[in-house]
Amino acid sequence: MSKPLDARAAEDAAAEFLERQGYKVVRRNVTSSLGEIDIVAVDDCMVVFVEVKSRARTDYGPPEVAVDHKKQAKLRRLAQQFLERHNLLDSPCRFDVVALTPTDGGDDWNIEVFQDAF
Repeated sequence: MSKPLDARAAEDAAAEFLERQGYKVVRRNVTSSLGEIDIVAVDDCMVVFVEVKSRARTDYGPPEVAVDHKKQAKLRRLAQQFLERHNLLDSPCRFDVVALTPTDGGDDWNIEVFQDAF
């Protein structure tokens, strides 16, 4: 049996990884009545809305498969709301998914970024 994942630790690891890849993380855990955006970042001149998914085991598939059509639609609505609130409607944007699974020893993460995931 695997130990439970710490979602906050996964988000921290994802944000740090993105920053090492050149992203500028500008907001985390942006909430509204519609839900939450895990990370809002800038990559070059692109606003990037990042969904972070982690799984302790991949018996039911990798973490990124959890970002289904329903979740994508919700993230699109959240992003639209964010862009409107911050006067960024003319800014190019995309949606990335960061998938994390623990390494074999469980002390670190395997991290994969899916740019422009949907």
